[in-house]
Parts: sequence; structure tokens; C-alpha cells
Amino acid sequence: MALLDVIAPKEKVFVVAHDWGAYIAWHLSLFRPDKVEALVNLSVHYLARNPMGDIVKLMEDAYGEDYYMFRFQKPGDMEGKIATDIGTKTFIKKFLSHRKPGPFYFPKGTGYNGDSKDSPLPSWLSEEDLDYYSNKYEKTGFTGPHQLLSSSSFNMEAYGTLDRSSGFLDFIHNGEFQKFVPLLQEVVVMEGVGHFITEEKPDDINKHILSFLQQF
Repeated sequence: MALLDVIAPKEKVFVVAHDWGAYIAWHLSLFRPDKVEALVNLSVHYLARNPMGDIVKLMEDAYGEDYYMFRFQKPGDMEGKIATDIGTKTFIKKFLSHRKPGPFYFPKGTGYNGDSKDSPLPSWLSEEDLDYYSNKYEKTGFTGPHQLLSSSSFNMEAYGTLDRSSGFLDFIHNGEFQKFVPLLQEVVVMEGVGHFITEEKPDDINKHILSFLQQF
């Protein structure tokens, strides 16, 4: 909000977000609809608040202690294991090219979903980009900070059918998504694309975003 107060103190803005950024953007629209004209979220649909507990504990209960969100709560712990098991560069490559259904697991002693082997570089990811990401995460680490109902701004959502997130297509098509986000205007489901749709299909994503925003 402080950033918006500086760059657009009197105007509403268009917001485009992905993954955990999408989670934040949903709530920006929810709590400050006066600041958001329209919202485009990628890969993460609106998640209604669960009053039973915080999200880290809920995910641990659902997926176990090897679930990525739980494993990254202790600063430096996973970074050390990644460096020992497979190395940061291989880890980043496997993370970005993940195609297996279901959530991310980091079993102890194996590094990534039970597999410590290297994997080929996806066609959409360059060696230069991989080196950039790897160098940044080697300096900063991976561990981040710890951490109803409908938005008043217009929304568009985009997903890839090969995304690791489970159950999202049912959520979209059974009416639940529209119930939580009544101003949902468009949902784009991209065939044969994984979670990082901005990397895999940047031109298609840009066209969808521009087409949506031009309505305003």
C-alpha cells in the first residue's frame, strides 16, 4: 500500500500477480478495492480463509513434514540440505521444470520430491536465466518471511493444465470460484503448460493480459 500511495495516490491501479504474489493480490483487492481497478492473477486461485489455523500448520497436517512450505520455515536449514544433496543450480532447474502432479515435497536426504538426479533444461528456460536465478538464491537463500470473501475489482485468472496444484480445475468449473469472486470476468486455462506460465508461454500470457486490461 505504501508503494501505491506513492505511485498512484489518487488513482486505481491494474494489478498483475503470480503464485504467492497472486495470494497477496487477491487480498489487496479484498481489503482495498478502492485502490484496484482490475486484477490479473496467474496460477493461484482465490483461497478462502480457513478459521481452523495458520496456513503453514494446515499444510503440514495435510501433506506431512516433507511439504515444502513446512521445510522452509527454519532459515538456512533447507539451503544447507540443497547445497549438500543436489546443489542450488540443479534444484532451481528441477523446481522450474516440475511436471509431476501434486504438491512439492523435499524428503530429508534426497533434496527434491525423492529424486536427487539432475534433469534436462526445459526448452523455455535458458542456461543464462538458470545461472541468474542460481546466483541470486545462493546469496539470499530460499526461506522467506512467515506468514471473506469477494473482491470488488474485476478479475481474470490464468492456469496451465500441467500445473502442480491439484483440484483447481474442479474449483473453477463447479462454480466455487465464481461464488468467492463474483466479479470474476474471465478464466484462461492453457493446455500443456505448467505452473510457470509466464516463462513457458510469455507471448500468449501477454496477449491475454493486454486483451483483458484494454476493456478498461
